Amino acid sequence: MGLSVGIVGLPNVGKSTTFNALTKAQNAEAQNYPFCTIEPNKAVVPVPDPRLEELAKIVNPQRIQYSTIDFVDIAGLVRGASKGEGLGNQFLSNIRETDMILHMVRCFEDGNVTHVEGGIDPIRDIEIIETELIFADLQQLEKKIERLKKQAKANKKIVPILAVAEELKKHLEELKPVRTFANKNEAFEQLNKELRFLSAKPVIFGANVDEEGMLEDNEYVKRVKEYAKEVGADVIKLCAKLEEELVGLEEEEAKELLNEMGVQESGLDKIIRTAFERLGLISYFTAGVKEVRSWTIHRGWTAPQAAGVIHKDFEKGFIRAEVIAYEDFIKYGGEQGAKEAGKMRLEGKEYIVQDGDVMHFRFNV
Repeated sequence: MGLSVGIVGLPNVGKSTTFNALTKAQNAEAQNYPFCTIEPNKAVVPVPDPRLEELAKIVNPQRIQYSTIDFVDIAGLVRGASKGEGLGNQFLSNIRETDMILHMVRCFEDGNVTHVEGGIDPIRDIEIIETELIFADLQQLEKKIERLKKQAKANKKIVPILAVAEELKKHLEELKPVRTFANKNEAFEQLNKELRFLSAKPVIFGANVDEEGMLEDNEYVKRVKEYAKEVGADVIKLCAKLEEELVGLEEEEAKELLNEMGVQESGLDKIIRTAFERLGLISYFTAGVKEVRSWTIHRGWTAPQAAGVIHKDFEKGFIRAEVIAYEDFIKYGGEQGAKEAGKMRLEGKEYIVQDGDVMHFRFNV
């Protein structure tokens, strides 16, 4: 599944540094000047899941394949981006192609790193980006309303879509993002599917702090958390500079350094995991001698839909699925032990796949 997260924010807030650390490859330039990133850098990032290692201990496969999310480092937006300022139109279209937004916010003072707005104020920075996304959505929606008005004269089925579009226009004019729009009915979903509203996308705020800020929330982070609570977004505090340093360390060294900072988990691992959860995704596993693999599906998918992620023919020709819960697979030492303990189930087309199911599909070609 092509799932992607766009990293956005004002210039010089730590986007490219975060991207470097996320991808474990120093392929996004991080410089102290705006518009260093022109083309969006893309990278496929594995979703941390210790269950795969546990499965591999039993199966001893040739390789392990994790679920992945695409991260896109989108160049710094500025005030006026929706009107084309700072190559804004190009960057906004890059965001439109993503499933969710990681909004990086600077929450530290450093006289050596310039700020495009002249000073540190995370809520102002957030509102600049949010406003540009809202303006871009409003421009698109106004054009759509003009087309809908013409179509509604000849086709009465268009009327309810037009009504929702005009209601949403008023909402945006109050500088409220699409994600807080209450009337998300079928007509709205149709509009959103076509226009892919920028301000409708789920958001994680990445509160970028210095090393001192990792020990205790500073005032900037507290304000971001308060704001996020009001708008229903997640906040993950991280030190992008530290995360980039962690990339080059052995696992034990990295854990030791994190513990010194008083944290148990890398900020980037939290971001990846939270993005996965916020997008309503779960993993099921296949476990064989060639590979132990995690497959990404949407929560609530049926067994045939899950099989289709491996190959469309699996979905078309689905007969049934052999299913072992992850806990049972581990407890009984693999497929054979789970079978003998009566823990392997045969499930049909109506079965809703659960997170962690270990599955084998039977199908007709």
